[in-house]
Amino acid sequence: MSMETHRRCQLTIIAEYVLESRLVALIGHLGAQGYTVHEVRGGSFSTEGERRREGAGEIDRTIEVKVICEREVAEAIARQVLDEFAPHFSVRLLLSEVEVLRPAKY
Repeated sequence: MSMETHRRCQLTIIAEYVLESRLVALIGHLGAQGYTVHEVRGGSFSTEGERRREGAGEIDRTIEVKVICEREVAEAIARQVLDEFAPHFSVRLLLSEVEVLRPAKY
């Protein structure tokens, strides 16, 4: 039996912990119906292959915010985050297509 699905866009924002309340306010202001926030840790590697840890201390904690909404809303949020926060904070943005079962929730 096939389920009816509906396409939406998932915007994932990985950013500094201090931005959480500002990101949540922006997400609501631009029309998303909800979001999920997780505290995350990550790292990167230097060109020599040396591991560099990010989000290791209390000060440099990192969050991942996920928003599932219409593509236009996700792009508006992403544009605002790039304009307002990316010049001054560590921010990563990802857009992906997802399928949902209850479209009224998104």
